[in-house]
Amino acid sequence: MAEITVLNEKFEASAKLETNVSLTAEDINTPVVHQVVKATLANRRQGNASTKTRAEVRGGGRKPFKQKGTGRARQGTIRSPLMPGGGRAFGPSPRDYTQKVNKKVMLKAIQSVLADKLQAGKLTVVENLNSNGKTKEMFSTLNGKGLLPALLVTNSKDSLAIRAAKNLQYGRGLAVEGFSVYEAVKYENLVIEKEALEALLNKLV
Repeated sequence: MAEITVLNEKFEASAKLETNVSLTAEDINTPVVHQVVKATLANRRQGNASTKTRAEVRGGGRKPFKQKGTGRARQGTIRSPLMPGGGRAFGPSPRDYTQKVNKKVMLKAIQSVLADKLQAGKLTVVENLNSNGKTKEMFSTLNGKGLLPALLVTNSKDSLAIRAAKNLQYGRGLAVEGFSVYEAVKYENLVIEKEALEALLNKLV
C-alpha cells in the first residue's frame, strides 16, 4: 500500500491518497520500461523509405559497351548497382515497424514509472490543474515550484491545462486516456491530477 500527498490548487499539502497498488523501489522494472519505450518509438516510424533495385530502374536493355577490348570491367547493363544511376543493392523498402506490447507488460511499465517518480520525489499530485489556457502563466507556476521539465496529466482532454502546456519549451500536457510511458520517462517531473492518477491506479489493481 502506498500513501501519496495530494496538493491543492496553490500547491500546498491538503490530503493523502491511499492506494493498494505497490509503488516501492522493488516495483521498478527497468527492462519492461525499456521495452515499452522502444515499442513506442518504433510505432512512430513511418517506414516509407524506398529505393529501386536494378529490376525496377528504367532502361538498361542493351549492353553499354562491348565485352572486350575497352580496358574496363565488363558490364551487362547500365542499371547495375555498380553504375551511376543504377539500382540500389540492399536498399530500404517500405515496411511496418510496429511492435506489439502485451497489456500486462504495458501495465507493469506504468507501475514502474509511477514507482520511480514517487521514490525520486518527482511525482506531484494536485486536486485540479486550474488554468486559463495561457502558456505564460503555466510556465510561471511550474517554474516557480521547480517542476520543470514536466509532463502534465489531466483527467480530461478538454482541460485548459493541456492547452497552456502546448507551447511549453520544457513540458507537455496529456489526458490520462493517452498516458505515455515514453513521455513520462522523457520529462523529469510528473504533475498529475488526483482523478487522473486514480484512473491509472485502477488499471493496475
